[in-house]
Amino acid sequence: MSRPTSLPLRTRPLQIGHLRAFEAVARHLNFRAAAEELSLTQSAVSRQIQSLEEEVGVPLFYRHTRAVELTSAGGQLLQATTASLQRIDASVRLIRQNAGRRSVAITTWASFASMWVIPRLEAFQHAHPDIDIRIDATDVSIDLDTADVDLALRYARPSHMPPSAIRLFGEQLTPVASPWLLKSGPPVHEPTDLRHFPLIEAGDAHRTLHLEWLTWRRWFEQQSHNHVEAKRWLYFNYAHQIVQAAVAGQGIALARLPLVADSLARGDLVEVLPGRRMDSPLCYWLMVGPRSAARPEVQAFKAWLTEEARASREVTGDRQDPDTLDDLD
Repeated sequence: MSRPTSLPLRTRPLQIGHLRAFEAVARHLNFRAAAEELSLTQSAVSRQIQSLEEEVGVPLFYRHTRAVELTSAGGQLLQATTASLQRIDASVRLIRQNAGRRSVAITTWASFASMWVIPRLEAFQHAHPDIDIRIDATDVSIDLDTADVDLALRYARPSHMPPSAIRLFGEQLTPVASPWLLKSGPPVHEPTDLRHFPLIEAGDAHRTLHLEWLTWRRWFEQQSHNHVEAKRWLYFNYAHQIVQAAVAGQGIALARLPLVADSLARGDLVEVLPGRRMDSPLCYWLMVGPRSAARPEVQAFKAWLTEEARASREVTGDRQDPDTLDDLD
């Protein structure tokens, strides 16, 4: 067996041109088979592996008479190379598939995507069947100047948004529950009656400054009831989880009205105390990437989105100019 010998270590970044040959040899453990797959001569593949070993600084294979064997360094490099080449190949396939197609990429958070955007998306697809849509759901704010994203949907106070941001709608918070949960329990006429039910809220609301508006404590304070204790508490990380639990009859949720308007219209949920809505200083916004603004497909999606937002404002009774809410404590 030919044992690896030490090679001079280098510090410069690795030249990746020979990684395809390395992956093929490592997969077949045979230079001839790798050469046939790559449509190269065996000597060409051998030279590429030798050059790669010189770049890495350590041998990647044990050379036997009729076969080769990966060294520990070769095994480590293979693990990274295989995953990277698979991602590169998948990206190239997607680029080739999408060549010449029009597409719009939107970034938003998961709950807004699932509760507001996606249920309405079929209407846009019907009107624009030639435009592909990609939704990236993340809680991390994406930089539209550098990211491969055309539009961003955000949730923030007006003072935290740039002048170019388009206000879609504001929000109110309201207690909602499954109709059958209310029928199975004591009647609810006043905020204090909620103590007979499990109450659902965002688990991280008390730890995040602007999300403190989503807490039952804030709502009870506005109703002048500071010390109401629930039968029990249920906490979830995301708004769509809160609503799912309420629809399932697991408790009464303090919900964001724009996100549950459809569920209220279908009768899946009902407002428990409709006269007790609480205004929130937070609003929903649309931002258009500067590199994407002129593209017709982005303009079409922006126009559709703003029209859907107008319809939501009418359903929820949203005020057109809620900027004074930003001064609320």
